Amino acid sequence: MNNRRIVLASRPAGEASAANFRLETVETPALAEGQVLVRHHWLSLDPYMRMRMNDMKSYAPPVAVGAVMVAGTTGVVAESRNSAFKAGDTVVGQGGWQEWSVVDAPEKGALRKVDTTHVPLSAYLGAVGMPGVTAWIGLVHFIEPKAGETIVVDAASGAVGGVVGQLAKARGCRAVGLAGGADKCAYVKEELGFDECIDYKAHRDFASLAAALDKAAPSGVDGLFENVGGLILDVVLSRMNAFGRIALCGMIAGYDGAPMPITNPRLLLTQRLRLQGFIVSEHMHLWPKALAELGEGVATRRIKYRETIAQGLENAPEAFLGLLKGRNFGKQLVKLA
Repeated sequence: MNNRRIVLASRPAGEASAANFRLETVETPALAEGQVLVRHHWLSLDPYMRMRMNDMKSYAPPVAVGAVMVAGTTGVVAESRNSAFKAGDTVVGQGGWQEWSVVDAPEKGALRKVDTTHVPLSAYLGAVGMPGVTAWIGLVHFIEPKAGETIVVDAASGAVGGVVGQLAKARGCRAVGLAGGADKCAYVKEELGFDECIDYKAHRDFASLAAALDKAAPSGVDGLFENVGGLILDVVLSRMNAFGRIALCGMIAGYDGAPMPITNPRLLLTQRLRLQGFIVSEHMHLWPKALAELGEGVATRRIKYRETIAQGLENAPEAFLGLLKGRNFGKQLVKLA
């Protein structure tokens, strides 16, 4: 059986491009004892993948040149030599940028069966998957929101940010988002239920963005869920209340390698702020509790989300590059079957 896959052809020098990827067709190997063959239906595209393209010190090893790009996937078991799985099971795993994967199912966390009765299969890569759990851990575990506090999240229309705001509202907080464009801000307020949303594209300098934040968060900021960095981080830092908490999830503004200095780090001291970088896979003990709340929220439609879908594996590179430029709306997926 043939398997189409996309590998890392070369490492980016600065901004990533389509030339850094290569589409290949290879033969799917026969299954060994304990292995499972999965036909992928959905492929997740996420900002962290950009860092994995670089050979640099990080929390995870880089993708090797010539290797399949890493990614979360959902699909259906086509063949199994593992008693825990049977043909037809719907599963979520880390299959990468390819249409089929052979999974060593006994490995912890390699493959997990999911129920699509009330939650769509694609949502297990979004609101009820890694992005949703990232939102939950950053907000609930690290920011520890209290009713009446103001929580700010940038990239608020995205797969992570949109869930952060909804979880904050459910805990009695004021949710303020930042997003790129009037259409995205309208979605954040009207569909996701944020109290305010700032279109950062309309505020290109510190003074303008700070004035907009003062209006949206008149009592200051108690918690920041940080996805972007750069100017946005500098402005929100300047409006943090004493003993505020910052969950540092991403720095997408600097993923192409540009320096990302904080203009006024003294505020971390003078406002006695707590800043915690975190990687969602290092907190597996929190996943069951997070998934329980997220799954119930999506099933009952209390947690809402949006998807941007590219059709076919061959379109994954352009969709990924668009994600890095903010062209997606909500969770970026590739439909494979």
